[in-house]
Amino acid sequence: MTAAAPPTRAYRRLSVEERRTQLLGAALTLFAHRAPDEVSLDEVARVAGVSRPLVYRYFPGGRQQLYEAALRSAAEELILCFSEPPVGPPTERVLRVLDRYLAFVDEHDAGFSALLRGGSVVETSRTTAIVDEVRRAAAEQFLLHLGRGGADVGAEPGPRLRMMVRTWIAAVEAASLIWLDEGKQPAAADLRDWLVDQLIALLAATAATDPETASTVAEMLPLETAAGPAGRLAERLIPVAGGAAHLLPEGRSVRLGR
Repeated sequence: MTAAAPPTRAYRRLSVEERRTQLLGAALTLFAHRAPDEVSLDEVARVAGVSRPLVYRYFPGGRQQLYEAALRSAAEELILCFSEPPVGPPTERVLRVLDRYLAFVDEHDAGFSALLRGGSVVETSRTTAIVDEVRRAAAEQFLLHLGRGGADVGAEPGPRLRMMVRTWIAAVEAASLIWLDEGKQPAAADLRDWLVDQLIALLAATAATDPETASTVAEMLPLETAAGPAGRLAERLIPVAGGAAHLLPEGRSVRLGR
């Protein structure tokens, strides 16, 4: 009596789009934790479970084309992190955005670091443009969270406010890289809170000399709560500010506390 043949797995031919998605997924898995220069097409093929010629069939430009396509896919995912419904206090919306952003950085650590530091042999004007697109999208979304920009949101942001937001985004980006260098310490939640504190401080400092930013802050404050990021920072800063009373011009004073 002969043994029955083992059951065969059903084979389903993937569509062009499904196969492309599969290959991009394999590439993103590798690029997330390795510098792009260190990833070969053979590795991409092995992770995807296909042959090397098949990878070339979909990406005839080789690793460079595959990397740019994977970068575009990752950029689209990252841009989605910045979108947040206009519900609740603005600083709490920024907290939620940063939670998603730092989760993305954590998941794509080595690839994120290699991408933003530059110097890769696969870096081109096209890859740089993709990264710049993410930065511009982040700036537009954070301005929306502050109540500026967009036809139904508020006045278009002026140059000082726009520069302030872009400066803060650059600081967030730098802090993310340092965070990776430091073994992802402090905890992501602590880093997130510190970055929101920086945004609030920058808003306050800019509002002192820029009427438009002052108007933005005046519109935001009634939406904030004592238990939220702005309230917690104000509580911590009151003792610090109290020690600076001697810096005020003679005859002027500031009442602090409740």
